Amino acid sequence: MFLIDMFNKKTIMPDAQTALRGREDAIPTATTHFVSGRPLKGPYPEGAEKILFGMGCFWGAERLLWNIPGVYVTAAGYSGGMTPNPTYQETTTGLTGHTEVVLVVYDPQVVPLSSLLKTFFEEHDPTQGMRQGNDIGTTYRSAIYVYDDAQLKEAKAARDAFQAALKRSGHTGKITTEIEKAGPLYFAEDYHQQYLAKNPDGYCALRGTGVSCPIGA
Repeated sequence: MFLIDMFNKKTIMPDAQTALRGREDAIPTATTHFVSGRPLKGPYPEGAEKILFGMGCFWGAERLLWNIPGVYVTAAGYSGGMTPNPTYQETTTGLTGHTEVVLVVYDPQVVPLSSLLKTFFEEHDPTQGMRQGNDIGTTYRSAIYVYDDAQLKEAKAARDAFQAALKRSGHTGKITTEIEKAGPLYFAEDYHQQYLAKNPDGYCALRGTGVSCPIGA
């Protein structure tokens, strides 16, 4: 029963009564991107836009996204939950409500949002609910957190287009991606930032469905 109880806690969103309290101060993290040297928290170039992508474990997702031309900087973090300034260990309990996300700061003149959304839907399985493969828990749920109404509309349209593509391919899964306006982003600890640049042979869990998303370039 203990193992079942722990599993349930990790896969069910907490509420205000059960969520961990967190802390007032931000946890320490890096100031610059390990690969590009650019500032993680800004300032960002004029005209740059932001979006948050949750694709399961943020290590592999961040490496995928920082390599896209037109992406200015990426950072690993936690979002979508209730606990202020959580630690990694706290998020893995399922009691903060956060999912692992990658902040993507990009130049829309070089890489349109449609291209980023195409990558998002093709490079992980957005039908798995509170998991990605063997990674199980609320922290691994699929999510897109946007910063304006135009991004929200485009993200929902991309989801619908990919759902139709999945159906045509014979995939029976329903997309569970959470698409909402972005709330607070809490930057993950220093060792999580650009983890696979520091540890090239490290764990990467990205696995797509093999279905093409019919949007973007």
